Amino acid sequence: MKQTVGGKTIKISATGDHCINDPKCHNRWHWAIPPVAYADPGDVLVYETRDALDSPFTEESTPADVAGANLNVVHPLTGPVYINGAERGDVLAITLIDIEPGPFGYTVIVPGFGFLRDLYPEPHIVRWNLDRVAATSIDMPGIHVPFAGFMGTVGVAPGPEEVEKMYQRETALADAGGFALPPEPMDAQPSDICGPGGQHAERCLRTVPPRENGGNMDVKQMQVGTILYLPVFVDGALLSMGDIHYAQGDGEVSGTAIEMSAIVEVRVEVLKGKGKDITQPHVEGHDDQLKNLAPGSFYGTVGYPIKQKDKVTPQQAYLDGEQIGDLENLSEDLTLAARDALLQMISYLVREKSLTREQAYILCSAAVDLRISQLVDVPNFGVLAVLPLEVFE
Repeated sequence: MKQTVGGKTIKISATGDHCINDPKCHNRWHWAIPPVAYADPGDVLVYETRDALDSPFTEESTPADVAGANLNVVHPLTGPVYINGAERGDVLAITLIDIEPGPFGYTVIVPGFGFLRDLYPEPHIVRWNLDRVAATSIDMPGIHVPFAGFMGTVGVAPGPEEVEKMYQRETALADAGGFALPPEPMDAQPSDICGPGGQHAERCLRTVPPRENGGNMDVKQMQVGTILYLPVFVDGALLSMGDIHYAQGDGEVSGTAIEMSAIVEVRVEVLKGKGKDITQPHVEGHDDQLKNLAPGSFYGTVGYPIKQKDKVTPQQAYLDGEQIGDLENLSEDLTLAARDALLQMISYLVREKSLTREQAYILCSAAVDLRISQLVDVPNFGVLAVLPLEVFE
């Protein structure tokens, strides 16, 4: 990609203790949310960002605090920024230049959320001390998770057509019994647009699911130096970000990574007319970005789509549960294979590393990668859970 030489540096600061106190913060997606700053192609944008749950936790927080967490405030995003010259049908290219981590982070188990929510009904928290080298915690002595920061949530505004399409398909899924979050005006920001009685309260989209506009993609490979390409749906693109992760395993299985506040520096470019080719997020990397994420040594557990008879997992509950329940083996099911690999890894960590079940689950969320092994050996698709052994050094 050809980059513009020069450009201004524009800082988008976070103010106030929480998103509700900050006019430059929003926690829903909608095209009517107005820009808080303007930039030109080639400019460097410096975003001050909040953690995923809008700073409810401290070094003194306990599982009881997690139980009371307000998920309506997820995710507080800084922005949006209007990129001059960006129009519907273009593509916005965002190059990640740097991430400065905040000093404190957390990983939590929130009841009712996460990949193994049926097995972990109680709240739990691991509090992390962060720097540019590794995360450590008094809640998990002897564990060092290397710094590998990335933008958990980054996106542009969906246009009116996209908002309606996304709303309709997610509503249909929820009506069928799927796990989908409808618009929720309570605690939505900005309140005059998305809150109770707001102009577009019934169409302000939650930030939990990623969509064509980007959003909560949680792609750990988007390290410093990578370029994220997002299709533009409205004039100015309206770029926002937040929910920066210090580190994360591929899967983010407990529902959270190592969450933190951060300062993020990116450069933006506009690719005219490329929206016809790039209709969803694409990522480009160079140098050794993926190599740097690879463990030096590892332990792996292989999972297949097998389960206990009469067990229907939360991810399958809205399907034909009666037929699924009688089976011990499902056909070509990556979700169940990932669950199987993860459960084996948790058992390994409890048995061999003397972690509690909760510590093991959280470590998997922060550092274990779930990787597809094969998609052809029917009926048993394979998933490998990869634990970097360096975290124990």
